[in-house]
Amino acid sequence: MTSVIGSARDSSPRSANPRRRAQRRRRIIALVFVLPALLLLGALVVYPVLFSVGRSFFDAGGARFVGGGNYAEMFRDPATLKAIRNSAIWVVIAPTLLTGLGLILAVLVEKVRWATAFKLLLFMPMAVSFLAAGIIFRLAYEEDPDKGVLNAAVVGVHDAFDDASSYPTARARDGQGLTKGPDGSYATDGTASPGGAAVSLGLVGVAPKELPAEAKPAYGAASRTASGRELIGVVYLDFTPGGGGEQGRVDTAERGLPGMTVEAVRDGRTIATIDTAADGSFRFGDLDPGAYTVRLPARNFAPPYEGVSWLGPALVTPAIIGAYLWIWTGFAMVLIGAGLSSLPRDALEAARMDGAGEWQVFRMITVPLLAPILTVVFVTLVINVMKVFDLVYIIAPGPVQEDATVLATQMWLVSFGGGNNQGLGSALGVLLLLLVIPAMVFNVRRFRRSQS
Repeated sequence: MTSVIGSARDSSPRSANPRRRAQRRRRIIALVFVLPALLLLGALVVYPVLFSVGRSFFDAGGARFVGGGNYAEMFRDPATLKAIRNSAIWVVIAPTLLTGLGLILAVLVEKVRWATAFKLLLFMPMAVSFLAAGIIFRLAYEEDPDKGVLNAAVVGVHDAFDDASSYPTARARDGQGLTKGPDGSYATDGTASPGGAAVSLGLVGVAPKELPAEAKPAYGAASRTASGRELIGVVYLDFTPGGGGEQGRVDTAERGLPGMTVEAVRDGRTIATIDTAADGSFRFGDLDPGAYTVRLPARNFAPPYEGVSWLGPALVTPAIIGAYLWIWTGFAMVLIGAGLSSLPRDALEAARMDGAGEWQVFRMITVPLLAPILTVVFVTLVINVMKVFDLVYIIAPGPVQEDATVLATQMWLVSFGGGNNQGLGSALGVLLLLLVIPAMVFNVRRFRRSQS
């Protein structure tokens, strides 16, 4: 019996040793495979984070320890406060709009025959880098309607409902019988009466090549005489191509200005209004006897509508958010669509059979069932929005860069874009990290709960 117990004691350590060696070998192999990733993680993530935290306690040159001075300066700097405000706008607006758009599109795409092709089209902007997307939208937002596609569309719609002036550069010569009013209109110095000679209103500032194609010579209209209760005249370009001619007098080579609005004014009231014909002539009929002032209202000379200043101080942040929506809407739609495809169809069909309308099904069943995936999409977009840099830096022009800046761009501008204060820039980086960490932790915990 003693020999049996002794042999069992001698054999148990020997049997345990191979197991320990196998476990040790597995750990070593796992460490060998994980080590490159750990080295990269340490070199590219851990070390920069720790270095930035330490650097944030030193001055701009890195030689003098300033403690929390950079953090105090960060919240006193107006540019940094504006960056924090803009980042808050981004966090509130962009993820909310993207999640809502993604949900709506995911639900609607289910009812489209070519759903896959539609999803592909919406997801394609994700393949475009932020740099390329920024250049695209910088061109699209150009204020010049001849360059910016958005302003070209806005101007086209505006001009369809509100006729633009044909002669924005026209003006009268000094001392030629027309006086400019405070509102930009031109009126005759003297008065005219019905039944008299034609009133000649000469303007300059219009290039002959810019005249409408239907413009005809004004000489014949200027030589007419009114009859009875008529007041007639001509508005013409007081310029003779090739030189010559006499200022203030209609020459044979000079053409009229068609489409010009003319008013007959008496005692400060507009009595009649008419537009000039192809030869620039106008005719007021059936006027009461008396003295009239002939006026060219200011709308004849109004500058053309140039569209919207998309990249001005007031709209630059919404404009950049619009570019961000264009890129990320497909991402939100695809993720929410994946969650939508996994919903229990029997619950949806049961609700419809009970008489629920599509809006009720969407609001009372679809959205609550999709709440977990909607939360994940929203939090993921919040993390992404906090780090946005490329779009803001590329789209916002230099003069309004400060109006559009967010924490990431402000960090770069302070550190390398002219500020050369890497202590303050590091403090901004630490602030950005602290703001992102809670959202990351929330996403990781939610992912773990979903896996359990």
